[in-house]
Amino acid sequence: MDEARRRAAPSAGTTRAATLAPERGGAGLAAHSAPAAGAPPGPAQKSDSAQHPAPGAGAAPPPPHGEGPGRADTRQRIQAVALELFAEQGYDKTSLREIAERLGVTKAALYYHFKSKEDIVASLVEDYFHKIDELISWGRTLPRTPQSRAEILTRYFGILADGSGVFRMVQHNQASVNSLAHAKNREALYRERMHAMVGVLSAPDAPLAAQIRAAAALASVSFGCMFFADRARTPDELREAVLGIAFELTGAQTADSGPETR
Repeated sequence: MDEARRRAAPSAGTTRAATLAPERGGAGLAAHSAPAAGAPPGPAQKSDSAQHPAPGAGAAPPPPHGEGPGRADTRQRIQAVALELFAEQGYDKTSLREIAERLGVTKAALYYHFKSKEDIVASLVEDYFHKIDELISWGRTLPRTPQSRAEILTRYFGILADGSGVFRMVQHNQASVNSLAHAKNREALYRERMHAMVGVLSAPDAPLAAQIRAAAALASVSFGCMFFADRARTPDELREAVLGIAFELTGAQTADSGPETR
């Protein structure tokens, strides 16, 4: 009986070896269930930094202070503030630092959009030409009718009314603005677009008199917005007076107008 018990019971050395087995070489269940602290992840395992990258890791550098999703809005705000300062103290006496300070941004944020005052003025002119180009492209898709002429002239008035501050700034700072590099081509670009506008306001084979009336209508809208805005009691009064003259010159009429008079 004593011999049988001795054979069935494990020896003290065997029990000690079994107890110490997981500690030797990191073997055992514990070694397979979790990696040792500081050990690199295995092929099938991703580190915490891979699963949850640190903020900004692998991302593009952040934009300058004051920038964000509304990049176009910031650009327009810079243009508006620059126009205010140009009107108040003149183009020459306004600095980029003053524009940034009034806008409440750093000069770095301002440089992100414009490197100089000349760039700001050039952008204002480019925006104006872009709107005119869109109007010309749209006008070419329309039939040559009195209603189409009325719609084109109405939209042209809207472009000029929205940009009245730009025209006044150019008018009041002619010497400075006309000396800028981009000003050399401005007259040619303007003439090219006015010829195109005359084209959408008259028939392809229109007589010379009809083309001149279309040009005079465009000039009346331009001069009305530029020189008479401060004389009108309300924007609606200016709009009615300017478009009334332009409509009369071109025979334009709205859809609810009476029969064509020209």
